[in-house]
Amino acid sequence: MRARPAATPFFATATLLAAALLAGCGSGISLDEPIEGPTWHLDQLGGEAVPRGADPRRDPQVRFDSSGRVAGSGGCNQLSGTFQRNGSALRLSQLASTRMACQDPAMGAKESQFFAALQATSSYRLPTPGQLSLLDANGNTIAMLSAPVR
Repeated sequence: MRARPAATPFFATATLLAAALLAGCGSGISLDEPIEGPTWHLDQLGGEAVPRGADPRRDPQVRFDSSGRVAGSGGCNQLSGTFQRNGSALRLSQLASTRMACQDPAMGAKESQFFAALQATSSYRLPTPGQLSLLDANGNTIAMLSAPVR
């Protein structure tokens, strides 16, 4: 039985380079693509679809601005705070909301879950243009949002 020749340094380097390039393609969108500017509407929360209401201004949503502020709505209450973004890391802090009672208990529960997801966010991914995935510390998707593509 003949011994198999050792891999050439060129082949080994090319293989490692190809693996690194493929690993970087996970999101499909550069993380340099800003999340700041558009209003991101909540589409999915904890694996469940969140249907849009008759009035889009009352739908759960967030908007990140270029000064590091975040504002939005959970459907019943307004939300504001700050955020820091570095690479794929995304931290929201100093979150505060109004304290209006939701007339619909299901909407109130969904709003609480949305606000908790925002606080638990530690990173994000942009899977396709106009889609934002919020991830927890374990890399699990906790919310999916969408914005109109420009």
